[in-house]
Amino acid sequence: MDLTSEKIQRILSKYKFRDVAVEELEKIHRIYPGMKPSTGTYTFSDSTQKDLLKLTGTIPVQYEGRSYNFPIQLWLLDSFPFTPPICHLKPTSNMVIREGKHVDARGRIHLPGLHNWDYPKSSVVGLLNEMVTKFQEDPPLSSKTTPDNKDPHELLAFVSNFRISDGGIGHHDQPINKVSVIGGGDLGMASVMSILSKVITLDKLVFIDVAESSTKGGSTDLEIFSLPKVEVSRDISASAGSRVVVVTANAWSSEQSYVTVVQTNVDLYRGIIPNLARLSPSAVMLIASQPVDIMTHVAWRQSGLPPTHVIGAGCNLDSERLSHVMDINLNTHKPAWVIGELSDNKSESGRNDYLHISFEIMKNRGQRSWSVGLSIADITNSVLTDKKVVHSVSTLAQGWGGIAVEVFLSLPCIMGVNGSTRLAGVSLGQQEDSKLRNSVTSLSSLMAQLRI
Repeated sequence: MDLTSEKIQRILSKYKFRDVAVEELEKIHRIYPGMKPSTGTYTFSDSTQKDLLKLTGTIPVQYEGRSYNFPIQLWLLDSFPFTPPICHLKPTSNMVIREGKHVDARGRIHLPGLHNWDYPKSSVVGLLNEMVTKFQEDPPLSSKTTPDNKDPHELLAFVSNFRISDGGIGHHDQPINKVSVIGGGDLGMASVMSILSKVITLDKLVFIDVAESSTKGGSTDLEIFSLPKVEVSRDISASAGSRVVVVTANAWSSEQSYVTVVQTNVDLYRGIIPNLARLSPSAVMLIASQPVDIMTHVAWRQSGLPPTHVIGAGCNLDSERLSHVMDINLNTHKPAWVIGELSDNKSESGRNDYLHISFEIMKNRGQRSWSVGLSIADITNSVLTDKKVVHSVSTLAQGWGGIAVEVFLSLPCIMGVNGSTRLAGVSLGQQEDSKLRNSVTSLSSLMAQLRI
């Protein structure tokens, strides 16, 4: 496999796990030498674009005693091979796609191997082998027929792909306002109930109690009482097609080392985040697991989603409390935002007296889980209704206010259906700027010690 071209080398240099990716590409070439690498610009379903590597070629498929070469294309995200490729059929001009169990009408390929991707157990070679097997059972391509010689079976397959509704005929149902909450426990339950109360445009909410999470429980009660619009599941595939995915799962261990404790959570994420992103590639992923800035950074790395679509609950709750307290005491009627690393350490956060008052509110009124749940519902509502409201959420801060390193922390962002848009940088005082830089250094140091 020739990876020496200038274009390929330039794109490869941007891959987070370049050496591992090259090793995997060489393995693919040994088994499937017909898969050729090249570069291209992939357009995601939200219209964002990214320059990526792609593999193009054919796989041999046997059907009813005949051999066919099915053309395919695999886009490798910049977190490959820790995230699965995006796979498409690339039919020639004399072929038509037959939508089925493993291929949609646009040629996007869906397989169990993609859903359950877990590198290094999973590989592209294994994926291609699975593709051959599944396509032999149910071929997703067929030859075009002429008007004088139509195959009735192919016509039947084509007609069955249409959906008839009051608005006419089309290939796809209208998208619904679906939210999935991943992770049980107090925070998961609080998020579910808060979203149900806050988001009046909600069509469906899926509550997935992750078995590996230490924050489990609550899903049984939801099943017993059968709340409207709520589906309870223990299968991540139930989240498919979500517009917002809220992740509250934690997997805290009893280890004494803080890095080891956080690594336990990172390992949990590795098993769920790539699958969530694959199942809902257009969703806004809202992270509430702790520590939220680190786990949002991890989720972005593992998901392959654009940074505008992976945010953390961050300092939104503290910002709302600060705005409330300032309004009461100063009658300001203006929003205020807490920025930087989420921390309850007031002595090192550089926050003013009004924020200290808001922390007292936090301590004296209600459980933390319910407070965060209400904050999550507020952000979710802004996304689903495209309100374009500013929230202080954990986001990729690189390039903001002179921050040069890749780090996630809370900044004011406009939230809408297309995710987050950062507000421009502001001038900070010397003390505030110094504390922000300390947070950047601390977060970067911790990220460097984790195995993503």
